[in-house]
Amino acid sequence: MAFIEHSDAFDLAATLESGQAFRWRREDAQNDGTTWFEGVIFSNIVRIRQVTGGVEWDASPDSETSMAPILRDYLRLDDDFPAIISTLEFDDILRGMFAEYKGIRILRQEPWECLVTFICSANNNIPRITKNVEDMAAAFGSPIQGTKTEKNAFPTPAQLADAGEASLRKLGLGFRAKYVAAAARRVADGEFDLYSLREAAYQDALDTLVEFAGVGDKVANCVLLFSMDKCEAFPVDVWIDRALREWYFSDSEEKVSRNKMRAWAQARFGEHAGYANQYLFHGRRLRDRK
Repeated sequence: MAFIEHSDAFDLAATLESGQAFRWRREDAQNDGTTWFEGVIFSNIVRIRQVTGGVEWDASPDSETSMAPILRDYLRLDDDFPAIISTLEFDDILRGMFAEYKGIRILRQEPWECLVTFICSANNNIPRITKNVEDMAAAFGSPIQGTKTEKNAFPTPAQLADAGEASLRKLGLGFRAKYVAAAARRVADGEFDLYSLREAAYQDALDTLVEFAGVGDKVANCVLLFSMDKCEAFPVDVWIDRALREWYFSDSEEKVSRNKMRAWAQARFGEHAGYANQYLFHGRRLRDRK
């Protein structure tokens, strides 16, 4: 069992269950912050839980030595979280969110899986997105070698391109199947280097992503925020739409479009707008559960 020390505010459970990634599962029903999670990242099965002073974890098949920096990078534990939050505390609503939900981080995911995941998010909900992602892995992904647990890696672009639209429809992707199949073919054929977008400017990366059929402003901003280091990205989904209309635009008589909402939020929250987005999303979604 390995350990990554970490002292800044960090809530593993809230981070993994905040609508960013969809292959993490609780191993038990504990809600005291110590539950184990199992997930698949970068072709490894990872078990992880939060403990005093950091996170305890194991992974297979890669060694702890090789996986430790990957996991630390995935969880973005080297981000200066207190400094990021301090730039957003001028906002009364966010300040309340930070007090109530301490330590929600932005994940740094693999771009291809993130792109497909959020193509599947169109007119969808978290349980169905989760099922879509798991079904694609089970049907088309490569088995993770050297493990007792039967899990598959997320399919490569070539694997999903070979599967094709008809097979994806049979898995229940619906209209999204054609978009996933088309994106897979274009990436497999080398038309796009998704990792290179991490080095691109935000607007250039956004313009590139929306060239994919089925990728609009919301999906592109999700991919930019959760896999491409664009912390200024601000995806506007139904929950963010509700949050902004209720908490910021309640007195406005003008019907504000989602693109205008995104631009307004980026101007207001600046280079860390994505962190504001994640807290507003989490807080507004949980409010309906209370």
